[in-house]
Amino acid sequence: MNVLGIESSCDETSVAIISDKSVKANLISSQDFHTNFGGVVPELSSRAHLQKVKPLVEAALKKSKLNLNEIDVISSTGGPGLIGALLVGFTFAKGLAFALKKPFVSVNHIDGHIFSGFLMKKKPEFPFLVLVVSGGHTLLLFVKNVTEIYKLGTTVDDAAGEAFDKVGKMLGLGYPGGPQIEINAASGDENKIYFPIADLKHEFNFSFSGLKTAVLRYLQKHHPENKIVAEDLKNICASFQKATVDALLQNVQKALNSYNVKSISLVGGVAANKKLRDEIIELADEHKINAVIPSIEYCGDNGAMIALRAQQLFKNGIQHNLNLTPYPSIPPNHFLEFD
Repeated sequence: MNVLGIESSCDETSVAIISDKSVKANLISSQDFHTNFGGVVPELSSRAHLQKVKPLVEAALKKSKLNLNEIDVISSTGGPGLIGALLVGFTFAKGLAFALKKPFVSVNHIDGHIFSGFLMKKKPEFPFLVLVVSGGHTLLLFVKNVTEIYKLGTTVDDAAGEAFDKVGKMLGLGYPGGPQIEINAASGDENKIYFPIADLKHEFNFSFSGLKTAVLRYLQKHHPENKIVAEDLKNICASFQKATVDALLQNVQKALNSYNVKSISLVGGVAANKKLRDEIIELADEHKINAVIPSIEYCGDNGAMIALRAQQLFKNGIQHNLNLTPYPSIPPNHFLEFD
């Protein structure tokens, strides 16, 4: 089965082709110009997707040594994401499926991340725990099988990746802030500054707004003119990164103590963070289970995870119609709740 997947939910245009369990192509065009604006500009993002999607489809086919008629299923991200950006990839994919008379599968962006561990040679074993950490989402989920996903916890305010970006902006590190914070943290003292972690009544939920505010108050007190010397900057980055990772890990630890799982998977853009990856692996070792973390290529938004998820859904009898409704009807709360 050859599945073509298109991802265009934010600021990456990506097209991938999966043949059975093999990734034949996973091409990603990142919109680096958003750094000039300190964040993603939706209108500019949509225009860039328009320019890139067709050439990327052609390049993916060439790399895979396939033609369009050899594609069995066409898929795209259906949400959540920036509506203009989503519409570019979604309508292109639907139009392609209509013209070729091929099945079309709309994929929930978060589901793509959840199952991105299956792109690795070592794959998660059901049931598994998954921590989704990105710029827009922070979720802790129990995955029973390819169609049953239970939500244990989510963020009540900022996502972890959003906190990284906002703190990066406070520190003058530009956008995106996460990679720059990690670089500076590598040579800083993570125990130099104490930043508090939220203690919520719901044992598996997360909160990062207080942590972000704590960094702001520290800067206002110790660096009122925003003149931060290199050593202080590294210590702030290291201490903030430690607090963020600790906040994530404490809930994962609780979940591992409460649920019997065979694997744990860390996914999403923030899964590229080395400290977080290392801590998840160490925690998995303590519980004698496998840790499956996608390679860096599959942590961020990518077409391969969309194609893979579409393949799973199609094999389970799920496909979507090609009506004129531009936006897919994916329920916003598609995760199940434990009784």
